Order: sequence, then C-alpha cells, then structure tokens
Amino acid sequence: MTGLGRTTAVALVGLTGHVVEVEAHLAASVPGFTLVGLPDASLAESRDRVRAAVTSSGVAWPQRRITVNLSPAALPKAGAGFDLAVAVATLAGAGVCSPRSVGAATHLGELGLDGRLRPVRGVLPAVAASVAAGRHRVVVPYGNLAEARLVPGAEVVGAVTLRDVLRRHGADLPEDADVVPVGAEAVGPAPVACSDLADVVGQEDARRALEVAAAGGHHLLMVGPPGTGKTMLASRLPGLLPDLDEAAAVEVTAVHSVSGTFRPADGLVRRPPFEDPHHTATPAAVVGGGSGLPRPGAASRAHRGVLFLDEAPEFSPRVLQTLRQPLEQGELVIHRAAGAARFPARFQLVLAANPCPCGKGAGKGTECSCTSLERRRYFSRLSGPLLDRVDVQVDVLPVTRVHRAGQEVGESTAVVAARVRAARDRARQRLAGTPWSSNAEVPGAWLRRQAAVPVGVLDRALDRGVLSLRGVDRVLRVAWTLADLAERERPGAEEVGQALLLRTRGQVGA
Repeated sequence: MTGLGRTTAVALVGLTGHVVEVEAHLAASVPGFTLVGLPDASLAESRDRVRAAVTSSGVAWPQRRITVNLSPAALPKAGAGFDLAVAVATLAGAGVCSPRSVGAATHLGELGLDGRLRPVRGVLPAVAASVAAGRHRVVVPYGNLAEARLVPGAEVVGAVTLRDVLRRHGADLPEDADVVPVGAEAVGPAPVACSDLADVVGQEDARRALEVAAAGGHHLLMVGPPGTGKTMLASRLPGLLPDLDEAAAVEVTAVHSVSGTFRPADGLVRRPPFEDPHHTATPAAVVGGGSGLPRPGAASRAHRGVLFLDEAPEFSPRVLQTLRQPLEQGELVIHRAAGAARFPARFQLVLAANPCPCGKGAGKGTECSCTSLERRRYFSRLSGPLLDRVDVQVDVLPVTRVHRAGQEVGESTAVVAARVRAARDRARQRLAGTPWSSNAEVPGAWLRRQAAVPVGVLDRALDRGVLSLRGVDRVLRVAWTLADLAERERPGAEEVGQALLLRTRGQVGA
C-alpha cells in the first residue's frame, strides 16, 4: 500500500523566504528513509531526529520505504526547521493524521528526541513569506509563538510537542501530560538603556558633529587621543535617533530573528540597534558569512542603527574594505558555493581612531614619540576610498581643567534628540515622493539639480584636489542637514562652509 502526505515549510536565503513543498511518499518495500531536494548536513540528519521524536510521541514508525522530497529541488535548504514538516507529512502519508489538514498548513520547527518542539531562527520572515504565498495557517513551536504573531494576517498555532500537532490534525492520541516548552524565554541580550549625552564633559565641536550625524543619517569619524570621550559620544548616538517606523521595525526585527538575537517578549525592535564589534572580529563576524548559507553579521544587525568601530585602524583591512559595499548600497550580498544571500545593511558607521600609534599626536603633538612615517602608516590603514564615504569628520581634543571645572552641564539627550527629530521631519517632508527619507540617502545627481545652493567654495576645493566629486556630493548632503537643523528652506554659504569644515576636520579654509 502506497501513501502520500504533503505540507509546506519555508527555506530562508538571507531574509528572503521561499515556500517549500514537503512530500512524503511511503511505498510497500524494504523499510528505509531517503531525504532529497538539496538538503544540507543538518537537514539530512533530520531523518534520525524525526524517527526518534515520532516513537517518543507514542506513534509507531511506518515500516515502509519512505522518500521525502523538498521542492523546488534546486533551492538550497539548511537547518533543522524542516523537522516538523517532514514528520507530519510522513505521518499523514501513513494515515496517522488527516492529509487534508496537514496540507493546509505550513509547519516550522525543530524536533527534539523526546518529541518536544524546539524554537528556530528566522520565524518572523518565514511566517511572512508563508502569508505572502497565501498560506495563512502556520504551526510553530511554542517558543516562537510570540514572534510569529507579529506577522499581520497569520493564523498562528503554537505547539509544545509533536503529539500536540498530530492531535490538532485529527490523530487519535491521548492528551499530553504537563510538558515544559523548550525555549519559551527570550534568548537575546536584554536591551540596555542609552546613556545621557549630558554626561559628556566639554567637546562642543564633537557634540555638534554627533548631532549633525544623527539629524542627517551621516557617517562619522572621530580622531583624538585616548580618554577624550570618543567612545562615550558614539555610545550616545542611538539615543539621538528617532524610533523606527513600522516598515523599518519589521525589517530590523527580521534580521535579528535570523541572527538569533531577537527577544519576542519585547515585540518589534522599535529603537535603532547599536553594534560595536571588537577590532579582532573577522570579516564574517562583521559583514556576515559562515559555512553553508550565510548568516548576518554585525553590519546587518546594525541595520537602521549604528555600527561603531572603536580603534578603527586596528581592524583588519579586509574588514574595513568589505564595508564599502553597504556604505554605498545599503545592503550586503554574500556569495557562497551554496548560493547568494542578501541582507539589509543601511547603518550609520561611526569610526573612532587615535591620531597615531602612541595616541599623543593630537594638536601640536609635542609629546608624541611617533615618527612621521609611523603616523602616516598608522592612519593610512583607514583607506582613502573608505574615508571618502564618511560625511562628518571631527577632531576630539583633550578636555582641559577649565572645561572640567567651569563648564556647565551640556544639553541632555532628550533636548538634542528633539532637534534631530524635527530636522528629520523637515527632510522627510522635502523628500516626499522620492525613495529617500534622510539626507544621507539622497544621490548626488538629485542634489546637483537643486538650485540656489552656493557651491563656489566646493568647486575650488574640487579643483585643488581637496575633495573628490563624491566628496562634493557628501558636503552638500551635510549642508542640507545643517539647514534642516537651522530651520532654513535651503542651505546658504554658511551651511556649505560649515559642511566643508566638518568634512575635512577643519584642515581646509573657505
């Protein structure tokens, strides 16, 4: 006697979900289990997990020749999230549960050997893909229930065990005893409250640069000796940024879901994320990768937020150069033998660097013990093409005794964030009807078409080789941000001059 069971699962390639039909064919032949359809190693091992989970659930394993096909066969499939779909399709073909009921739902989840369902990564984009394909009923592990319910239009069923799923599909099985769900608690790190900008002593120029970067979404470089507050300033940038809108929140949440750092109990990620990898991080850790299908790295986890590289010249040149693609395109495309994956990566890059290896070369540099060659070699680790993509560059000089003793407390994060929010609203209104929402995203061609913006000083800087054509466009972006902060209709000569100084660390005159 031959049986056939069908259901669906979802394969994730990057953040893109592909609905996969899972077919189980049971033939009256020598017992065996074959899984086809381009599975990876962890998925190929599902035959052992499924068999153990079925027998632990009190269901007899079908003594037939079982062939499970994952279609489309040309699509790479990875991970243990197909376990539940393989199990219910097989048991539907064996007549244990209703083939019609099983075929009407999408099943996601990993099976433990005791029959319990274990949460899997990427449930949010997977459920969204299933709903987009017209399959609204989705069965997920109980630990993924809160996350799956964030998808509008999804009819989500949370299950603790395989027996629970089979009973919902019409199997005649006894009720489960009290079973503790696996992974019901959030596994991501707890959110950390942003520190207040008022904690930073002095540094008026650096604080202003931070506000401009936040208002326009610009990349930022801070250069100064150790102990001047570069890390403090960078860690306070997320607090200046406005909350994510609905579309951005869903996108950011999907990235963190695939990364395994999402806390479902907190709902959608509404605040801009902050990532600060150590300078020993590998390219795969920063931009994503890994064996098999790639996983997102720190650059993608910082999507719509801040990626901070402290001691930037100490990072591997390979890491720094791989950031050039997302800085221009806002996404990462990672190619591997198993396929290519796309991850969003529209982040604000913040670089902090010492002026030289000994760190004392700021200002007059009288205490610096480095040779001129050592200084050039150290700072040249930040390549010209990378720095050419950084809009705001500022020197952070040591705080003097006068600042520490007599300086009034600086403006708080709330005060500056209100100005940033107002500036972003003005930019969003001006860019209504375009694909862009912040000044940092606007292409140079659009900027150059805007009339009545004085660019004479930029033309002279371009002729002298101080700026590249890309640099001119980025100075114009910063000038528009300065105009938004000043509540002006368009930038004038003052804003263009200030933007040029911010671009060149004050090393060029108007």
